Amino acid sequence: MNTAAKLSAYGAALVLVAGGAWATGTAVGPFTGEAGALGGEEAGHEGTHSDTVAEAASKDQPGGLASSLGGYTLTPTATTLTPAASSTFSFRISGPDGLPVTAYDVEHEKRMHLIVVRRDTAGFQHVHPDLGADGTWTVQLTLPQAGSYRAFADFAPTGGQPTTLGVDLVVPGDFQPVAYAASRVSEVDGFRVRLDGELTAGQSSKVTLTVTKDGREVTDLQPYLGAYGHLVALRGGDLAYLHVHPDGTPGDGKTPAGPSVVFYAEVPSAGTYRLFLDFRHDDKVRTAEFTVATSGASVPTQQPPAAGDGHGAHG
Repeated sequence: MNTAAKLSAYGAALVLVAGGAWATGTAVGPFTGEAGALGGEEAGHEGTHSDTVAEAASKDQPGGLASSLGGYTLTPTATTLTPAASSTFSFRISGPDGLPVTAYDVEHEKRMHLIVVRRDTAGFQHVHPDLGADGTWTVQLTLPQAGSYRAFADFAPTGGQPTTLGVDLVVPGDFQPVAYAASRVSEVDGFRVRLDGELTAGQSSKVTLTVTKDGREVTDLQPYLGAYGHLVALRGGDLAYLHVHPDGTPGDGKTPAGPSVVFYAEVPSAGTYRLFLDFRHDDKVRTAEFTVATSGASVPTQQPPAAGDGHGAHG
């Protein structure tokens, strides 16, 4: 599948870690059918916008900035989770009629993709909740470190446009932010993943991820959600969200199973992005992480945590 970037939108902007700064976002309350703040949708799809002030901004608004869009609203049952414990996270998507949505299209083998990441982009998770008959999505989450997290719900309601909504979650405790330097090589479970290519704001940019292990090219990647890799980019400053699927499809007779996976990403603006590649090998999904600035920009200098500090203490 030769696609450009798929751009999805979420709620409430917050400043990403820069020099150790952070903030806690606003949590959404009990289930309601009312629309909230403005957001955007996946690239290539025009949203249905009401005339409310909350949705009066441009349809070209970058992703990652709203919990309500085009009549669809994400509402969790709770927004505070216990650190280092498996917690049940439940939420609903209400539609333009104010009722819970119960019919969803399958997108990349799932009806719901939930991305959870801390506001400093630590602790990235990509999970798939289960849908109840009443429209409630449920999944077990373990968030080991204290801090403010963002949960992104990526879905396509049957009869509607593909949409992504987001909400902030809180894990109480002593928060210690993680500083990230520019990085184009990621080491995970003995695998080495290299990122080649430049991100250019407003243009489709070719990005190639190459996977090796023990110095040898990995040529037997396994399909994961219908592709050899899934790439998520989060923009520094507000966590604007970009979900990109690779060029080619497993089994199409022309797309190799590694070592390289090619993506075409179109980031909305200049700046620094955190990139997360999910790939599958030996029946296990792993995530490689990168920190990349757009061409002509540079990654801001960040002070690392003091000696002895970790990703966050539990409280």
